[in-house]
Order: sequence, then C-alpha cells, then structure tokens
Amino acid sequence: MADVEPTGEFGLIGWIRDRSKASGRVALGIGDDCAALRFRAGSEVLVTTDMLMDGRHFRLGEASPEAIGYKALAVNLSDIAAMAGVPVAAFVAVALPRDIAVAVAQGLLGGMTPLLERFQVSLAGGDTNAWDGPLVVTVTLIGESTVRGSIRRSGARPGDAILVTGPLGGSLLGRHLHPSPRVEEALTIHQVATIHAMIDISDGLASDLGHILVESGGLGATLQAVNIPIHADARRMAGDPLEHALQDGEDFELCLTLSQDEANRLLANTPPGVELYQIGTVEAEPGLRLERPDGTILSLIGHGFDHLASVRVSP
Repeated sequence: MADVEPTGEFGLIGWIRDRSKASGRVALGIGDDCAALRFRAGSEVLVTTDMLMDGRHFRLGEASPEAIGYKALAVNLSDIAAMAGVPVAAFVAVALPRDIAVAVAQGLLGGMTPLLERFQVSLAGGDTNAWDGPLVVTVTLIGESTVRGSIRRSGARPGDAILVTGPLGGSLLGRHLHPSPRVEEALTIHQVATIHAMIDISDGLASDLGHILVESGGLGATLQAVNIPIHADARRMAGDPLEHALQDGEDFELCLTLSQDEANRLLANTPPGVELYQIGTVEAEPGLRLERPDGTILSLIGHGFDHLASVRVSP
C-alpha cells in the first residue's frame, strides 16, 4: 500500500519516527523531550555538527533533497572518522521551504537512510520548521571513541610520515554532493597502527594539513608533488591538477600522521579495504612546503573554503 502523505508538523514527525529505528545504544529516540543514549564506561563522547544552507552549500533544484540529505549526514560522519570514532546517533534540525516542506523532508530522509543503515546510526531526534526562506539543514552527530581512544589533530611529531586515504581534487564536478566517509578505514588503521594526528580533508589538503601542523605546536612539513594522488576529476578541470589536489577541498579523505616505521609497515601490508599514499614528512621547521619533481622547494599557503571570507557556492 502506498504511503499516505503526512499532514502537518506532527504528522511529518510521526512519519519520520516510523522510519527511524533506534539501535541498542539509543535507549529512547524520537518522541520525547530528549533522546537517551548508552555509552561504554570509559569511552569519550564525540559530538560534531554541520549546517548546510541553500545558496551557500548547494542550490535546491540543481541538487535534489536526497543528495542534500546524503551530504548533510556524510560530512558529519567524516568528522567522526577523523577522530577514529564510532558514530552512534544523529539529530537533524531543518528549516524547510513552506510550499514544498513535506516533499523536501521526505527526500532528505531518503538521502540519509543509506548512510544511517550502512554505519548503524540511529536518527534519534531533531527539530522541524517551515518558513518562507531557503532550505537549511543542520545535522548533529554523536559518536564514541574506541578502547584505543580518539585521535586529535594535535599529535603530529617531527619525522612523522604524512598519509592520505585517496586521490584528491576536482570534487566540485559532483563528488562534493556524494562523499564517502572514511569511518571504516579510520577504525581499521586505528586498530593496527598508532596514529599521531588525523583530520578529514574538507577545506583542502594544504589548509587541513596546516591545521594539524598548527595544533601540533607550530610544526612544518614538506610534501612531494610526485607522491600526491590526483583524482581524475581534477585532471578534467581547467587549471593545474596538482593545485586542485592541494586546494579544492570537499574530498573528505583522511590525512594522518604516524611514525615512518609504522607508515612503512602499513604501506607494505595495507589492510583490506584501505587505500593509503605517503605524500610527505612532518618537520620541526614551521611552514608548509612543496617539493617539485625537479627538486625545487616552494612555500605553500592553504586557500581552502573560509565561510567568513569566501562567497563560493557549490554547484
């Protein structure tokens, strides 16, 4: 029997609730004043949130509600992956365009559902509003650390190898709307190696690696241009493919540092389902540098997306 379109706010909430099954770690989900979550004794609770706005991060009509819902959850999953955490429960707050509110809400949930199921995440609550303005979607994701603890940005050390989990650049050709959060890869690497620092590449490799270096006490790094994996999409775009790999952002691959010995071991025997490339080395001298194939060294500055300085809108 076909679904009956929900009527009104509470009808829509009921429709969402019927399609949001709580996992064992969600003692109480949608339907009360708060959700109640269960966590292991001794684990850290990880919390991340992202807001996506029509006209800033996407354009409704050019991007479907399903694609927007997928991305809104995926970028939060990527943040949990960057901490080598286990995602548990999602909370979604939306401001829906009034004249198409129900259809958009249903599409958003349809886009999120494959990720909820894949990563065993419960949709445990949120807030639903309709107004005469554009679509706004805010996802808050709750996770927990493993028994090995969570990984910070701040643990890099001089001599560390710098690795990434996949090719970079060119995401604006479409991948920015359908990223693959590296949750499983992060947990696998964390289980078999000692990661010193990690971040997900959302604002561009140069910018995000720069965050690791700053948070680790003002360290530096040199990247080898010939070792940076460049995505085929970056080669299809105008301009220098390497520049796209360094600066484009929204790749949502992981950038991590660990001792050179650990890196050698991982690269020689990479775990199944994991892709790794060593792209450079952490150094005591501050600053980010790029070694060209001819041996010349250039200074690098991250030009990643800055919400308070940029007016870029993802297509």
